[in-house]
Amino acid sequence: MKAYINSYELDSCVGNSKSLMRAIYNQESGITIDTSYMQGTPVGLGVMHYSDFFETLNSVVNEVLLHSNLDNFHDTLLLVGSSVGGMQESERHYFQDKNYKNIESSRHTISVIADSLVEEFHFSSSRSFSTACTSSANALLVAKRLIEVGAYKNIVVVGADALCYTTVCGFHALSVLSSKVCTPFNEDREGMNVAEAIAVLLLQDEKFEHSIELAGVGASSDAYHMTNPDPTADGAVSSMYSALKDAGVDAKDVDYVNAHGTGTVANDTVEALGIERLFDGVAVSSTKAITGHTLGASAGIEAIVSCEVIKQGLIPAQANLVEAQNKNIYIPKENIKRDVVYVLSNSFAFGGNNTSLLFKGAE
Repeated sequence: MKAYINSYELDSCVGNSKSLMRAIYNQESGITIDTSYMQGTPVGLGVMHYSDFFETLNSVVNEVLLHSNLDNFHDTLLLVGSSVGGMQESERHYFQDKNYKNIESSRHTISVIADSLVEEFHFSSSRSFSTACTSSANALLVAKRLIEVGAYKNIVVVGADALCYTTVCGFHALSVLSSKVCTPFNEDREGMNVAEAIAVLLLQDEKFEHSIELAGVGASSDAYHMTNPDPTADGAVSSMYSALKDAGVDAKDVDYVNAHGTGTVANDTVEALGIERLFDGVAVSSTKAITGHTLGASAGIEAIVSCEVIKQGLIPAQANLVEAQNKNIYIPKENIKRDVVYVLSNSFAFGGNNTSLLFKGAE
């Protein structure tokens, strides 16, 4: 049994999937520089436009349902990947009341996103994943494996994270934030842009005309350091190689690597080294220069980007690239028009948690 992505939608700092791809191909970043969020320290943030995060979440999920072959999600499993869960709700109460007593603990948890969607759409069951920046990647990995063994025919994967002051301050404490729009893989780069987004994908065991197959998944845990990746890139290589092996594909068959590419010094250096070790001349770029780093939602966002790259046959250039640090990998400065069959998408998280997903255009 194979797993096919048959419907998807998102919301981000540059809008829905159509707006996002237009922004990516035109190199129009959705990042804004804010000098008030961190009390005078300029930071680049990717902010969505909504009045209520959960209403927007429901709207995106409903769009996926409307463009599916399903009448409802009653026989569908829900898998949610999130890094902060309901933290934004807790922050809202705390900063509004200057007191923690009105914070509802049940609205703070990672599972609050899944719980709210089950209440709204009556999914048959749900599970939540919180593995930092690989959260929705691991949800997609599990979805593929469940469909392969015939456990479910329909699985909705959601990656969702709202912008939280606690999160931004945490990255600021690690000195990995950029005061400008991030510049992944660039020789001169400051760091990352924290952003928010919602991504929703419907995976099924049935193939349609415009299906994209989730052909391979791979994961590793190098456990080198709590926040820094293993400088040898062994964990990154293992993750990518496992995804290729799972699909029965050689590295030379991959047309494009959508890199994790956060713009931090450590991440980009190690990821580029891992790609250099495994591939020879494959096109590589990070779309986080457009979307920012959407944390637990990022793999879901980039899964949709990967599907669109295959469908449009257009490999995106690396936005904001002036001079690449690693000269041994191919990072295009212009979009590349070509037939695209295989796209590999990387997600690398704190604690050495690495997940790679290989997408294939349906034959």
